[in-house]
Amino acid sequence: MLDKNYWQDRYLNRQTAWDAGQITPPIQTFFDQLEARDCRILIPGCGNAHEAAYLHNKGFHQVFLCDWASKPLANFAQQYPGFPEEHLICANFFELNEQPFDYIIEQTFFCAIAPNKRGYYAEKTAELLIERGQLVGLLFDKVFEQEGPPFGGTKKEYHTYFDSIYSDVRIEPCYNSIGPRQGAEFFILATK
Repeated sequence: MLDKNYWQDRYLNRQTAWDAGQITPPIQTFFDQLEARDCRILIPGCGNAHEAAYLHNKGFHQVFLCDWASKPLANFAQQYPGFPEEHLICANFFELNEQPFDYIIEQTFFCAIAPNKRGYYAEKTAELLIERGQLVGLLFDKVFEQEGPPFGGTKKEYHTYFDSIYSDVRIEPCYNSIGPRQGAEFFILATK
């Protein structure tokens, strides 16, 4: 069962093969073009939160992390003692009730949730965004043979979740993925 205990155990046992060990180039490229340092950014299923570390070091102070597992949040807090403790949210993403965000960053969270919750994920991200806010990140461009996580998918499938909820959905092949994910990722930019 993909619950908080499952994910906590994965971190405690260092079974985190999805972790790139640093911010990935597509996400970094997106962050580098952001000008407003005061925008509110949520990173759900943040794990080791390399994206948040990058933003924090660049002077973004309205970054919020959410993960079911407490271990990666505790690790992040220890590494970045200046990061606001109240921005570390140990909770089920689907139960979040926060002030709206300008951006929600998708980095290996969507592929970790059961496929039958994907429609709810699309709804929840839109609920947590301001008007014209954006869901930005990466989705797998492949279907895995083994049972997940990770769970893959297709562009056509992804459009079924997001098109009816977001006003503009762009899902394109990612040109600057990390080596192991080359040719196997889409970049999504969905505007509420």
